Amino acid sequence: MATTITGISSMATKHLLADLAHAYASAFAQPVAIESTGGVAALRRIEEGEAFDIVVLAANAIERLAEAGRIDPASRVDIARSGVAVAVKAGAPHPSIDDESAVRHAVLAARSIGYSTGPSGAYLMRLFERWGVLQEVSSRIVQAPPGVAVGGLIAQGEVELGFQQTSELIGVAGIDVVGPLPADIQTLTVFQGAVCTAAREPVLARSLLAYLSSPEAGAVMQRHGMEPVR
Repeated sequence: MATTITGISSMATKHLLADLAHAYASAFAQPVAIESTGGVAALRRIEEGEAFDIVVLAANAIERLAEAGRIDPASRVDIARSGVAVAVKAGAPHPSIDDESAVRHAVLAARSIGYSTGPSGAYLMRLFERWGVLQEVSSRIVQAPPGVAVGGLIAQGEVELGFQQTSELIGVAGIDVVGPLPADIQTLTVFQGAVCTAAREPVLARSLLAYLSSPEAGAVMQRHGMEPVR
């Protein structure tokens, strides 16, 4: 039996990597197993030396792993980038998010606001601070636990207005994606892949990363609300 290439990623790239790993496995008869979990947990597991061949996380997390000597810096590749979207429960009224002022109004009007532990959540908190509304809305903020999708909290009625990477909201049952944040406050997170220093199959890992960052992967990215890094 062929050796399996193993990997770990954050939830933001879960569905994208599942599709690309399946395509790679079919094209090259090479099994691939990528585990997706909360980004904080994935980062910690690699930092603690757990053995995976590749890791795919936000660029700042990959940089942290490079500084800790947990990945091969020369193997780093840009895989995809993703913006932040806004969602509500399916069938609920859609707030206006046409510009920064409209989003700020929607936040202030929401009974509860959901965000993640990932890059989009950190950005949202900085945005609320810049708007001067963080203290006002703090009692209405719900942070999804690591590995739990904001979309799920929206669908269950625990959150009225949710913010997360577009790729994590697309296809979630029970919610409506209102749309991406407007350009004047949009933020794009670049997700990178790298070969782990604990990799058991570093050569195969490099081959998989080359495929994940290839032009052929671009169409798959778009289906998942992401885009290639140009």
